[in-house]
Amino acid sequence: MKDMRKLVTLLGVILYLGLVSGEISTNDDAGKREKKCGFPAIYNFGDSNSDTGGRSAAIHEVPPPNGQTFFGRPFGRLCVGRLIIDLIADRLELQYLGAYLDAISADFRNGANFATSGSSILPGGYSPFNLDVQISQFLQFKKRTILLNDLPISNNSKWSSSKVNIPKLEDFSKALHTFDIGQNDLSYGFQHTHEAQVRASIPQILNNFTQAIHQLYNEGALNFWIHNTGPIGCLPFSVIDYPLKPQGRDAIGCVENHNTVAHEFNKQLKDRISHLRAELPHAAFTYVDVYSAKYQLISSAKKQGFGDPLKFCCGWYNNGYEVACGGTAVVNGTDYGKACSDPTKYTSWDGAHYTDAANVWLAKSILNGCFSDPPVPIEQSCSHLSTSV
Repeated sequence: MKDMRKLVTLLGVILYLGLVSGEISTNDDAGKREKKCGFPAIYNFGDSNSDTGGRSAAIHEVPPPNGQTFFGRPFGRLCVGRLIIDLIADRLELQYLGAYLDAISADFRNGANFATSGSSILPGGYSPFNLDVQISQFLQFKKRTILLNDLPISNNSKWSSSKVNIPKLEDFSKALHTFDIGQNDLSYGFQHTHEAQVRASIPQILNNFTQAIHQLYNEGALNFWIHNTGPIGCLPFSVIDYPLKPQGRDAIGCVENHNTVAHEFNKQLKDRISHLRAELPHAAFTYVDVYSAKYQLISSAKKQGFGDPLKFCCGWYNNGYEVACGGTAVVNGTDYGKACSDPTKYTSWDGAHYTDAANVWLAKSILNGCFSDPPVPIEQSCSHLSTSV
């Protein structure tokens, strides 16, 4: 009988210790899940999908009705409202990024945006601000930030005021470096060459991309959030510019060979990022499958509350005649080019860029990690958490 009591007591102790141990383990796991990187800044590189004022500062101002639904006026973005990069800043509780090229209203305490509309990874193309130029701008930005931080604060208000709107030096290595670029390399290639040549150019495009990553890493960058390219064959302008027979379209009406090449680009990009992880083990790389998120939105647009995803809200294009968003033309008494009355019903703003409503949908889809490799939310995508999440 005594032996039986001892056995029961022993089992009770074991059970208790197991429960306590499990609770501690569960709490530890929950603590890991709740940890955040606390990114103090974002440095963004890209094209018009994330340009927050570079084009307006360097080339010509973005006209109304861009910006009308969220900012109430043009705000440097080729969008009726916010871009995904704005929603990333919201998620990380940082202010919206100022364009590096905009010296008038610049506030770089939480980072800087080097993206400019039309930019590509390779030189040439639509814009002079290719990725190599953007990296050079970043290096110059960092160099001047170091210089200004080294200057003593004195009664010289010129230098004192300059130091107010620059980042802290320790923030550079803690910052998140975001990329949304490569679409224009493919689009420009399709406009000026043939599909086979576009495919053949992908390795060189990605050579330049990985070189840029190495340059940033050598400057202390550790956290990289990299978007792949979207389904360019589903942009309304692509559908209009490349009128094809039905066999050239996919199930939802997109230009199939354009999307096939985009898939190949993304496959090779993901492979390169895998190699970068091996080459730069102290860095954290998050590959974000924006293609799948955008294609999911387009293919289910009506279920998500949008209209025809191959139509756009602002501007007009027909038989080679174009009225860009922000312009108007009167033909036989009819105004063309004006914005639609309700942009929230469209996924495409101007035929090439997404609406605020679409960007909000996309940001909700990608920022929680559902389309990422590794599958972590953006606020946990840093190097010091990558091994513990």
